[in-house]
Amino acid sequence: MGSLDEKVAIVTGAGQGVGQGIALALASEGASIAVLGRTPAKLEATCKLIAERGARAEPFPCDVADTDAIPALVDRIAERFGGIDILVNNAYSGAYGPLLSMSQADFEKGFRTGPFAAFAFMKACHPHMKRRGGGHIINLVTSAMVRWDPQTYGAYAAAKQALRSLTRTAAAEWGPDGIRALAIAPHALSPGLQRWAEANPEAAAEFRKTIPLGYIGDCEQDIGRAVVALVNPDLRYLTGATVPLDGGQAYFG
Repeated sequence: MGSLDEKVAIVTGAGQGVGQGIALALASEGASIAVLGRTPAKLEATCKLIAERGARAEPFPCDVADTDAIPALVDRIAERFGGIDILVNNAYSGAYGPLLSMSQADFEKGFRTGPFAAFAFMKACHPHMKRRGGGHIINLVTSAMVRWDPQTYGAYAAAKQALRSLTRTAAAEWGPDGIRALAIAPHALSPGLQRWAEANPEAAAEFRKTIPLGYIGDCEQDIGRAVVALVNPDLRYLTGATVPLDGGQAYFG
C-alpha cells in the first residue's frame, strides 16, 4: 500500500527531467499519473517506467502554451481517471539572455508556458479537486527569482515570480475548499544540465562548490520524493509557501 493509493496526479512536462522524476516518485506511492508533454515518445517512455512500478499512467500529448485547450484536456483526464487530486505545473519553455537582445515574442513565451498555462490548469482542476474534498497544487519556480545578479535570467525569473505570486493567491482563496498550493524551487540534474556538466567539468565542479550539500539534486530522489512529502497529510498545514529544493544554494530569506 502506498501513501497515495487512489490519488490521481497531473504532471506537465513529465517526459524527462524533473517532471519525470516527480511523476515516478508519485507513482511509486501508488498515484495514477496523467503524463503530459509535447513529445509522445518521451511520454510513452515515462508511462512505461511507471507501469514497471505497478502504477497506472496514461500519456496526454499537449502544448501548454495552447491555454484554450487546457480546460477540455483536464476534464478528459478527470473522466478517464475518475477525478484529480494533485496538479504539478512543471512545463516551461521560455527564452534566456540579456533583456536588450530579447524579442517581445520570446519574452512573452515564458509567461504563456509559465503562469498563464499554470493558471489555466489550476482553474480547470479546481472543481474536480473540490468535488473530492480537496487537492494539492505544486508549481515549479526558480532560485533565479532571488539571485543577486539575475543577468540573462531576467525573463525566466519574471515569469516564475508571477507564478510564485499566483501560487500564494490560490492558497489564500482556495484553502476553504481544502486545496493547498505550494511553489518549489528545485535544482536537479536534468538532461540539459547533465550535458552541460559533462561538457564543462571544471565549471561544473566550481558550480557544485556553491551548493552547501555538495551535489546537484537527483530528479526523482531529491525533487520527486520531496513532492511526495509535500502532498502527504503530515504537511497538511503547509500552504502558500515557496520551498527551496536546491541543497541550500539560494537564500530566499
